[in-house]
Amino acid sequence: MSRAVQFDQYGGIDVLQVVAVPRPNPAPGEALVRVKAAGINPGEAMIRQGVFAAVWPATFPSGQGSDFAGIVEAVGEGVTAFNTGDEVIGFTNARASHAEFVAVAAEQLVRRPAAVPWDVAGALFVAGTTAYAAVRAVQVKAGDTVVIAGATGGVGTLAVQLAVQAGATVIGIASEPRHDWLRQHGAIALSYGDDLTERLREVSGGHLDTFIDAFGGGYVKLALDLGISPERINTIIDFDAAQTYGVKSQGNAEAASAEVMAHLAELIASGKLEVPIARRYPLAQVQDAYRELEQRHTLGKIVLNP
Repeated sequence: MSRAVQFDQYGGIDVLQVVAVPRPNPAPGEALVRVKAAGINPGEAMIRQGVFAAVWPATFPSGQGSDFAGIVEAVGEGVTAFNTGDEVIGFTNARASHAEFVAVAAEQLVRRPAAVPWDVAGALFVAGTTAYAAVRAVQVKAGDTVVIAGATGGVGTLAVQLAVQAGATVIGIASEPRHDWLRQHGAIALSYGDDLTERLREVSGGHLDTFIDAFGGGYVKLALDLGISPERINTIIDFDAAQTYGVKSQGNAEAASAEVMAHLAELIASGKLEVPIARRYPLAQVQDAYRELEQRHTLGKIVLNP
């Protein structure tokens, strides 16, 4: 037996439980990984709350989690790319990474570079691929001025860095205590709140090319009011606004591959990309981890350590 996070009904944080489950066995083509770190994400909280029940319904009891990093415990028939003892970064589409063990297709794993810490590796996939897709969706290029809302969250921190690396001027919207982090990573920092439209025009000199919304709550309309073209606006969270206004909503699904994950891991290993880790929780404290996440004030990522 092993331990895993499950919930058996939609609801608040209190429905999350750590329960004993049979240890998975790797099927042909799969590897069994002992999880050392697993990131948590706002989308998982929204799935648990039932926000996406019509689109991505849960089958109860439901596990949760996509991100993980760990050590290969066993491999199934036909797996030749990995061996027992290999250190890997991976993802699962089965809502199953918040657990001591996870079995996934070998194609959903890459080797962990030694320079990538376990917690960073375990928190990489969802935020990393979402940021990668969002920056690509708005076609960020050298000379652009890019606005990023929610700039110091899990996705925002990575989108800021990727846009700066592309040669863009980046304006990050975040609370004042996070401004130093933005400046240290090459971005212009602005607080959200009153007169934001005017302040954005002032700091940019009226030159705004693209907008990435990683927070929701009206930023798509704000971007349009600033005169930014819909095809250069991307939201990762406000899907109603995307449909209403015809802007893009590309995220994890558009970049969910081992190739993108490996590319991001190499950027981290070479010191070109940072994944800030806000806090670490043992698996037994999963409710506390999500309680902090859902306050939406975290710098970077929160990680579970089974």
